Amino acid sequence: MQLGRDFVKALHQIEEEKGLPVGIITSSLEAALISAYRKHRGGNQNVEVNLDLDREEISLFEVRRVVAEGVDPDTEMSLTEARSLGYHDVDPGDVVRIEVFPEGFGRIAAQTARQVIIQRLKDAERQVIFDEFADKIGDLVTGVIFKTEGEHVLVRLNERTEAILPREERIVGESYPPGERFKFFLLDVRRTTRGPRIVVSRTHPGLLRRLLEVEVPEIAEGVVEIRNIVRESGTRSKVAVLSMDANVDPVGACVGPKGARIKAVGGELGDERMDIIIWSADPLQYIRNALSPAKVVRVEPSLEADRAARVFVRPDQLSLAIGKAGQNVRLAARLTGWKIDIKVLEPERMPTLQDLFEDLIKGAPKELWEDREK
Repeated sequence: MQLGRDFVKALHQIEEEKGLPVGIITSSLEAALISAYRKHRGGNQNVEVNLDLDREEISLFEVRRVVAEGVDPDTEMSLTEARSLGYHDVDPGDVVRIEVFPEGFGRIAAQTARQVIIQRLKDAERQVIFDEFADKIGDLVTGVIFKTEGEHVLVRLNERTEAILPREERIVGESYPPGERFKFFLLDVRRTTRGPRIVVSRTHPGLLRRLLEVEVPEIAEGVVEIRNIVRESGTRSKVAVLSMDANVDPVGACVGPKGARIKAVGGELGDERMDIIIWSADPLQYIRNALSPAKVVRVEPSLEADRAARVFVRPDQLSLAIGKAGQNVRLAARLTGWKIDIKVLEPERMPTLQDLFEDLIKGAPKELWEDREK
């Protein structure tokens, strides 16, 4: 059967424009035609299909084994039938290939070819999308809100790619109106029967890390290193940093002139408040730093439990150390990996005249002290 010059030309055009090798299409088409032929004949024949693009031809062969008796009409042929068809030198056990020209199969072949090419183009495009984003897991991506479907917000990353923002990856209280542009952390890319499933996040600590790398040149260059990040997304986060250069203040570098850098990052996260603290190899000093902005008087390791510490603060610093609903101490504990118990350290006070008088009475003879009590 003739393929036609236009068909062959279309295959090569697909190869050039879509980057889909002709060999992949032809091998898929051959497999599809075998299935179509069996359906057309209504059997389970052994079939070979050969596509010759140079000659613009397609050939179909039924492959049958020669047997002496007990013939399976789909896959076998009797010795007598084989010799009547001109195969005079065959014996039982030999295989013959019979070219077939089924009536009306040309139309079926054309439809099959169209379906195979369309499916292969879809598969190739899905593979391109998967390859493009699978290498970007953990990176910062920008997308436009497309629509909301059930529990998911759909985000358009480019003209042909959409991602999912699940409910658990959204910042509490943040709205996602269609057309609004956001930055996201690329959380996961997986193959599915419907194409790549791309998941993005607005709550992952990695989003804050990537935004800081963009806004703070010292982090991008490796002069300042982020050692740990904890977030309660949308409200507050803590970032532990360390300078690789003694002349560079890591906190100042992150905050930027007049707080410009930290404001830019917070603005991308719904004005999330950020505490930038200095990481320390000394766990007690690290705990002290992590409770910023509270001023800590003393930190002591607890003898009752491992990785637990008692932190002493003045009464006026207690609410700041604990934070609203315990948020500051909770984030500090997550950042350092230590259990933190906040204690109030009562301030020392000067003795009053009453204190001195009572001390004098208590130091007087017992009889005088008893008379005073009467």
